[in-house]
Amino acid sequence: MKKRLSVLVSLALTAMLALTGCASANNEKTEESNLFRVGMEAGYPPFNWTQGDDSNGAVAIEGSSEYAGGYDVEIAKRIAEGLGKELVIVKTEWDGLVPALTSGKIDAIIAGMSPTAERKKSIDFSDNYYNSQLVLVVKNNGPYANAKTLADFKGAKVTAQLNTFHYSVIDQIEGVNKQEAMDNFPAMRVALESGVIDAYVSERPEAVSAQAANSNFKIIELTDGFETNPEDTAIAVGLKKNSELTEKINEILAGISAEEQTEIMDNAIKNQPAAQ
Repeated sequence: MKKRLSVLVSLALTAMLALTGCASANNEKTEESNLFRVGMEAGYPPFNWTQGDDSNGAVAIEGSSEYAGGYDVEIAKRIAEGLGKELVIVKTEWDGLVPALTSGKIDAIIAGMSPTAERKKSIDFSDNYYNSQLVLVVKNNGPYANAKTLADFKGAKVTAQLNTFHYSVIDQIEGVNKQEAMDNFPAMRVALESGVIDAYVSERPEAVSAQAANSNFKIIELTDGFETNPEDTAIAVGLKKNSELTEKINEILAGISAEEQTEIMDNAIKNQPAAQ
């Protein structure tokens, strides 16, 4: 009798543990579904940057004591609110963003990323949430400070960020001294300041940001300019193929007018930390 009772008790305990485990798993699943996990470099001001506190609406970076701010963060906040989810910023190197998305580590890429044909082979994109133009950043007391055309950069040491279309357009400068691509914009700013390079290719918001952060820098807006595809200068949210979020995110983005986009960008440029 005791043996039979013991077996019954054991079975009851096993069932209780199983139910507890299921409840715990369901709670974790529910909690996870309430999160909107966004990947970005947090190193491409004014689109995104890293700072030490939550001032000006910055959001905590997962697994870090630091915070992310910038235009992308503000757009991510709007999207998360529209989805009814809690925003989580996952700081990720540029080359790791697409793998992080396709592997499920993040739900979206909001990182100043252009919806190029090559990227569309592996991920989908939302409608655009910003459109920009390409410029060059130089030293304001350097030999290219008065450049106006691509031809003026003949012989110049020019670079751009690795794995971006910015780097490929350098080939449009006849006789350019194309330098090795660099991992990120902070590295390019240091290289420009130190004279390792004469110029780097950027989108106008980042260039305005660089000039605001360092009075030695100058933006060159070319009279002829680089030839680009519209998709290259557009910025969109990267999403998994056939993501159920795409339609809803497009609805949210449609509610942000071009005037609001400009206002958000202007505030991002104004609020970026000086060190950025």
